[in-house]
Amino acid sequence: MALCNGDSKMMNKVFGGTVHKKSVREDGVFNISVDNTCSLFRGLQKEEIVLLTHGDSVDKVADGFKVVARSGNIVAGIANETKKLYGAQFHPEVGLTENGKVILKNFLYDIAGCSGTFTVQNRERECIREIKEKVGTSKVLVLLSGGVDSTVCTALLNRALNQDQVIAVHIDNGFMRKRESQSVEEALKKLGIQVKVINAAHSFYNGTTTLPISEEDRTPRKRISKTLNMTTSPEEKRKIIGDTFVKIANEVIGEMNLKPEEVFLAQGTLRPDLIESASLVASGKAELIKTHHNDTELIRKLREEGKVIEPLKDFHKDEVRILGRELGLPEELVSRHPFPGPGLAIRVICAEEPYICKDFPETNNILKIVADFSASVKKPHTLLQRVKACTTDEDQEKLMQITSMHSLNAFLLPIKTVGVQGDCRSYSYVCGISSRDEPDWESLMFLARLIPRMCHNINRVVYIFGPPVKEPPTDVTPTFLTTGVLSTLRQADFEAHNILRESGYAGKISQMPVILTPLHFDRDPLQKQPSCQRSVVIRTFITSDFMTGIPATPGNEIPVEVVLKMVTEIKKIPGISRIMYDLTSKPPGTTEWE
Repeated sequence: MALCNGDSKMMNKVFGGTVHKKSVREDGVFNISVDNTCSLFRGLQKEEIVLLTHGDSVDKVADGFKVVARSGNIVAGIANETKKLYGAQFHPEVGLTENGKVILKNFLYDIAGCSGTFTVQNRERECIREIKEKVGTSKVLVLLSGGVDSTVCTALLNRALNQDQVIAVHIDNGFMRKRESQSVEEALKKLGIQVKVINAAHSFYNGTTTLPISEEDRTPRKRISKTLNMTTSPEEKRKIIGDTFVKIANEVIGEMNLKPEEVFLAQGTLRPDLIESASLVASGKAELIKTHHNDTELIRKLREEGKVIEPLKDFHKDEVRILGRELGLPEELVSRHPFPGPGLAIRVICAEEPYICKDFPETNNILKIVADFSASVKKPHTLLQRVKACTTDEDQEKLMQITSMHSLNAFLLPIKTVGVQGDCRSYSYVCGISSRDEPDWESLMFLARLIPRMCHNINRVVYIFGPPVKEPPTDVTPTFLTTGVLSTLRQADFEAHNILRESGYAGKISQMPVILTPLHFDRDPLQKQPSCQRSVVIRTFITSDFMTGIPATPGNEIPVEVVLKMVTEIKKIPGISRIMYDLTSKPPGTTEWE
């Protein structure tokens, strides 16, 4: 009895079927047809909306199996009802698969015969038992960011251990939001948790880590990285921040005259953090999507030594919130938007040169065809054939409709961001769209889904507010994690979140990163004006599982006037060129830009 979740190919191959690579990838939300007489799909419609992420497909179906789901002519599900074996080529476990919970319930309750007696209270008791068993009479140092995860972790430790065993430390790393450290300390004191606050901004700005000599070098030789305030690599930034946390934690242990061998380090690491950083705790086979600050090399070494306590490592964000309520934490803390440990450091796209590879001109030409499809179809072009080969008749019809009604232009921006395509990390271009008309958000969302499917070197699509962009930037404003850059982003973040809170829509948005990019628009190329301003991105994100999610559509999940008010207020900040709105689902883009 098995449900091969998200990979029917493996099951098919094991039982004698064949698999072949398709010329077109499917990454994103699609309609599939399902056989609802199959036990797995009982109670569903004949058409279901699911998340597909794959580039190969079942060819010959294994003996004893039948096809129970299709995406066009691609096999999306197989079943052997006699042996109770089911393979799904989509992801029923994520929120983007609309009836995924029904599919999992059918499998667990009707097919596997499970009963729902395992509750949050069971898991809480199990966490407390595990903490007591592991810690004994030792002390635990918990590094509090003030977010949901680390706060729930601290509350669990307080419940499991004597109060004098738990040492709660909040490290202000210099990348916090405006007045964040102060509010963290106040909120935790209300819970009876005494917090030691350490201002370590200087240590972080000047922090370094050790890195391999090169990607190809397989020897144990290491090099010292640049200091954090001179680093542009997102991976290096995360590693430096994670390692600096551990170094400062060790300094705290020394200052408090504690014996390092008798102190555990506690973290609010969640399951998605471990999956995305390809930790062996989660899987031996996962692809690295991003290094999580809670899962650097130093943390892994401490983990191997048995010195790390991670009571929430099997939890997802929604489960942590439920557990937080069970532990008696106030709702404003439990329902707070997540804020990453590295904070604003990973919301500044650092760069000293533009990201332009040899595929830049061709991809720009494809985007021109897409943005002006109604006119492009009248002029045959080899790239037009590529666009048509990657799109359905229905897609082309919709493109015709959109581009005949709206004057759009689409182009690449010379920066890169992290995405996830085919369950692997992609690190590539951002597509910008600007318009002569008022934005039609439904049409823009359609384009944002379509463009990464056609161009796999694009993992993010943004709408650029303001007049049409006549000359897309091809250079960047040199940008590093300096205090001036950080204070610009801190103010933009403050304005955007203030407006969201005042609107009453903060509860409808799961998370809203605000990102600073090194892009200066609207410069006359003839005057050769240097790139010296930066642009801000508003990235709304709606999710139930924090593994997948969608952007909020203005006029639907968030009022247009709220978004426009954010744009107006952020534009007043000195040094800001343009404001953009992230239109990308996850996948192909991650929640954060780095």
